[in-house]
Amino acid sequence: MSTPDHEPDDTAKPGPDQTSAREPVSDHTTHIPILDADTEEMTASDVSAVENLPAGSAMLLVQRGPDSGARFLLDSEVVSVGRHPDSDIFLDDISVSRRHGTFTRGRDGGGYTVTDLGSLNGTYVNRDRIDGEVTLSGGDEVQIGKYRLIYFAGALKGNG
Repeated sequence: MSTPDHEPDDTAKPGPDQTSAREPVSDHTTHIPILDADTEEMTASDVSAVENLPAGSAMLLVQRGPDSGARFLLDSEVVSVGRHPDSDIFLDDISVSRRHGTFTRGRDGGGYTVTDLGSLNGTYVNRDRIDGEVTLSGGDEVQIGKYRLIYFAGALKGNG
């Protein structure tokens, strides 16, 4: 294993000329905490909203991040998301790009896909960074910047 000349090898044990009290040198932090998606924290109102979703629509519930608990209804063919005030879903945080992504209704009229529009911080589905269009399933976690949203799909056909 080789390391650049300007960084110490943190895996090496201290030798006679080193002390174990020496702290490793690092120019940046790469740790990203993992938070569990826990739909058990949903309120009765959230559960009712999911159960009563109109046929062919979907809902995003902000589980973590600014505006935790907010709900966004997906009920049109294309729903834009970003930090730009004209976005259909306006997420006001610097970690979100102005034109971050889109949610698009599936060809069969039910369910949605999410697409990243070249955002700086990326879009993640179930903690995997997406490249292109990804079809969403009920319970999927969509991360946009600091926001972690849970996706809930309505029925494809109306009841009755």
